[in-house]
Amino acid sequence: MTRDFRSHLGAALAAACITLAAVPAAAQVELSGYWARAGDADNGYSREPVDLLGIPVSADGRAKALSYDIAALSATERQCQMYPPFYALTGPFGFRISSVQDPITQKLVAWKLDGWIDRDTTTIWMDGRPHPSEYAPHTHGGFTTGRWEGNTLTAVTTHAKMGDIKRHTSFSSDRATLTYRFTRYGDLMTVTGILEDPVYLAEPYVLTEIFRVSTGGQTFPLTACEPIEELPTLHENPALVPHYLPGQNPWVNELTQNRGIPLEATMGGPATMYPEYRKGLRETYKPPDTCKIDCGAPPAAAAPAPAPGGRGAPPPAK
Repeated sequence: MTRDFRSHLGAALAAACITLAAVPAAAQVELSGYWARAGDADNGYSREPVDLLGIPVSADGRAKALSYDIAALSATERQCQMYPPFYALTGPFGFRISSVQDPITQKLVAWKLDGWIDRDTTTIWMDGRPHPSEYAPHTHGGFTTGRWEGNTLTAVTTHAKMGDIKRHTSFSSDRATLTYRFTRYGDLMTVTGILEDPVYLAEPYVLTEIFRVSTGGQTFPLTACEPIEELPTLHENPALVPHYLPGQNPWVNELTQNRGIPLEATMGGPATMYPEYRKGLRETYKPPDTCKIDCGAPPAAAAPAPAPGGRGAPPPAK
């Protein structure tokens, strides 16, 4: 081997090493751990039963939301109904990610987003397997496949059952597709969810949340659900399904009464997703005269009751 050949070979190897170092490798991105919610966006807020603001619901999605009565969860067949994968973004908790490796080759087979309380486990298959037939059974966790795009894990979920987009207020159908994007920056991870639903959404619904790696552990593990009899009316009539007929939802005006938000805004739709929508509300928005809910101050402490016969007590009856 001549000196010139060795020098050219060394230069080529050095260039190759620099090139490989500049390309992020999938194995360099570690997602395992418990991830606590770091953002302050309250996507799961649902004090008022009717609040579709910012959700691009279709006419069918709006009708579904307005027909919903939370008492339906007391029906025996619905008590163990879980939230769909999208609730990892809109729900109030964090999540734990763990890796699944082939026991022989130790190659990564899947990532798992562990379930908690009433959200099922999401398994992101990384071994190239295809999505099942459209006629395959649907589950609460759905079927998810993933691939690396640079240092971002992109995952696509199908075959999930109908469930809540936002807690007890709006819903996705079993034909929905969810695309996740997980990107880690040190101790922070940005998770973007793109929910597409040809039934209940008029446009894709996009949400981004930020999570921080934590040593706190999973505090809400997935537990077995055992249905029980909750409402006497359902015990007397098991065929009863609590719901509201069109035009009979009693909570439609609550958000307007409590917070002065115009009714057309609370009904949601694609236009309400965009910042420009706020400009059109300036002429119609009227804040409440007095704050009656979530006023930012603790409730006043009740005065202690006077001791019997002590100072401040009423005079004894004659």
